[in-house]
Amino acid sequence: MKSLVSSFIIFLLLAGLTGCATNVPDGEGDPVGMSLDANGYPRLAIANPAGDSVILHAPSASVGSIGFERDGTTTWVSGQPSSSEQDGTDYTYTWTTDAGEVTLAINSGNGEDLGLRLTTDSELEGHNHWHVNFAADSDEYFTGIFERVVDGDQDESWKDGITTGLNLRGERVEMHLKPTVSAYAPFYISSASYGFFAEGTWPGVFDFAKEHPNTVQVSFEGPELAYKLYLGKGVKEIVQQHALETGPSLVPPDWALGPWRWRDEHFNEATYFDGTPKTAPYNTDIVEDVLMMEAFDIPFTAVWIDRPWGPGVRGFDDYDFDTERLPQPEKMISWLNDHGAELMLWIGPFVMGDMADYAEENDFDLQSNRWKDSRQVLMDFTNPEAVQWWAENGPGKLARMGVKGFKLDRADGEKLQDSLHLTTSAGTTYRENFNDYPRQYVEATYKAVEPVLGDDFVLFPRAQYTGSARFGSMWAGDTNGKPEGLRSAVIALQRCAVMGYPVWGSDIGGYWGDFTQETTKRWLGLGCFSPIMEIGPTNNEGLWNNPEDPIYDEDLIATWRLYSKLRMELVDYVSDQAELARETGTPIARPLFLEYPDQEEAWEDWQTYLFGPDFLVSVVWESGVDEHRLYLPAGERWIDAWNPENVMEGGQYVTVDAPAHKTPVFIREGSGQELGDLNALYQESLEIAAKRPDLAALEAAEEWE
Repeated sequence: MKSLVSSFIIFLLLAGLTGCATNVPDGEGDPVGMSLDANGYPRLAIANPAGDSVILHAPSASVGSIGFERDGTTTWVSGQPSSSEQDGTDYTYTWTTDAGEVTLAINSGNGEDLGLRLTTDSELEGHNHWHVNFAADSDEYFTGIFERVVDGDQDESWKDGITTGLNLRGERVEMHLKPTVSAYAPFYISSASYGFFAEGTWPGVFDFAKEHPNTVQVSFEGPELAYKLYLGKGVKEIVQQHALETGPSLVPPDWALGPWRWRDEHFNEATYFDGTPKTAPYNTDIVEDVLMMEAFDIPFTAVWIDRPWGPGVRGFDDYDFDTERLPQPEKMISWLNDHGAELMLWIGPFVMGDMADYAEENDFDLQSNRWKDSRQVLMDFTNPEAVQWWAENGPGKLARMGVKGFKLDRADGEKLQDSLHLTTSAGTTYRENFNDYPRQYVEATYKAVEPVLGDDFVLFPRAQYTGSARFGSMWAGDTNGKPEGLRSAVIALQRCAVMGYPVWGSDIGGYWGDFTQETTKRWLGLGCFSPIMEIGPTNNEGLWNNPEDPIYDEDLIATWRLYSKLRMELVDYVSDQAELARETGTPIARPLFLEYPDQEEAWEDWQTYLFGPDFLVSVVWESGVDEHRLYLPAGERWIDAWNPENVMEGGQYVTVDAPAHKTPVFIREGSGQELGDLNALYQESLEIAAKRPDLAALEAAEEWE
């Protein structure tokens, strides 16, 4: 019985099947039990060996269980099917409606999953929307879908007083990319031990019991809808399977797993932050960062240069370096390499300068919105000739210069037009192409640099959709630096883990907005225990030159050093977990409920997560607190990393000291993992930070080419 119903495939088609004998399966052992509710709508109970049946139901007298919409009119199927047939483990049911015939086809013989498909026949015209409604228990939990906390403008995800956490119950989500917090996947998991995944790229909507408290309403556009239900598995196994089927994810090189440093803009001034005259041949800000970090013994493995780094009105013409802002770029790259760091650059999915003229002349472009009142020509990545030209003259050219990393920006709706009437080179409408564009962008970039760099590079896009993880890592977008921005990043990390984007990082300290030193200290702890650790943009200043007192913040510098040193000790561990994610689909950072789904507290404490199997991390995001309450899962004993002599039994909430520099971390007993004496490392870092480096002496000690 279990092998029969643990998964099966359902197809819903707006088609024309006729002449089949009626045979609705409702007997014992059938994978789907079909009946009619009081209003005549079909009610399908789909057997799930991992939990209660998944039920397609009608939430009200006016809203059915299965429907389609055309030209603003929704039709819900009702009554017994007009025809049905059974052929072994295949079932087919057809309903006749005034707008056409709807067919439900079920295949339950492959022992894998359940899928549904809705399509129109050739006689039916117009733009279609498809609707399927699932019953939701009063305490059922849903997560996945996107990284922003709630839908709407991204500022809503860090608004004051926000209470939504990982659980999306009570939220409505448009499956239509919005900038700049832009990781999306039409995939969610339920605490009732099933998963849902919509195939394709058309926009859709998920309503998680918001309009109807007892229903998850799913709606998607397009000529057809194909989707899958994962059944017969626990939530961890569902996440693993989905990640492998839509990936597998890419494993970055080890250098990309160390601490990065970046600023939003790099100026080339005549003096450093403290007025010391510059004599170095390279960009002032880059030299300052490198020399100061080395003086503090703060490890770094990459330097990331954001736009503008090229010539032209927006600093991005023709994939060339602006040698006034960034003199001698190839020698600068070599100098960074000598200091143990690789160079990363910002890029966009458009071209400017002479390349823009060439792209338009050869029809390599998509119609697009203007960005900051300047001319950018958006690339059509469905055009193989355009992709080859862009690869050779864009990222490929930079890779040949020694650039090893690319931050892929602007693919999530700021430039894209959304139209049913415009088409790409491949013939898809802009609307269908909209969600898939970020995947096309990162794939094109991967194919541009992989022939040059092999596997020694990292791609860091901010927008994600199904399939993106095969080609790149994940950047969390322009998150506000306020405490609620840090809060949103903790949620984004775990949502992305569920969605199949395991290699994720956020801007430590936030991207502009309300920068505070206290929140940045907290964020450094999150960054250390994230798959990617990138520090910046920090108001285009070093953390030794803050906008508020103390301008020279010894504790902030010490906290930076603490977590950067600790991160270097974790690089091999993170790399192993990235390999595991690729091989098994197991995310690097894991919500507690993935490992402990039977513990109610594991679903409740979203501030606490596992980093790999061995480290339990709990992020404090509020300002002005110095202690923190967190849940230790049952079935384990947990070692307090800050006080290793303190070993606690799981299955309880504990309260620990949590000043701004101290992110609560516990180690699973028996794991063999150690983090050393964190208190001693912090005290050592304070002593080093108390001695202000002499930039003139540091610069004089360099041997410039």
